[in-house]
Amino acid sequence: QVQLVESGGGLVQAGGSLRLSCAASGSIFVINAMGWYRQAPGKQRDLVAAITGGGSTNYADSVKGRFTLSRDNAKNTVYLQMNSLKPEDTAVYYCNINIMTQPPGIGMDYWGKGTLVTVSS
Repeated sequence: QVQLVESGGGLVQAGGSLRLSCAASGSIFVINAMGWYRQAPGKQRDLVAAITGGGSTNYADSVKGRFTLSRDNAKNTVYLQMNSLKPEDTAVYYCNINIMTQPPGIGMDYWGKGTLVTVSS
């Protein structure tokens, strides 16, 4: 069994910064891709940023240059540094990690419960 624990959400003024963390624990053999999605009220859940097992990153156009995604493989943790936050960044942010729990096989996607980020104008 795998658990994801997110932290770092909260209320911040426009132009401010927050850092989200998501740590995976449990029955983990290999962690593949890691990333963050977000869902604003009344909208679908969209990719914010993702990082492959090899360290390649992909960002949504709306956050490029402002958000930085990183991972610490020793801690099974992914981080999202969010700078220059805007009111339109307000959403629930969900951690997503692809994990292989035992070989052989393919990884499965696991989701965190979500952490709320509110950016005031």
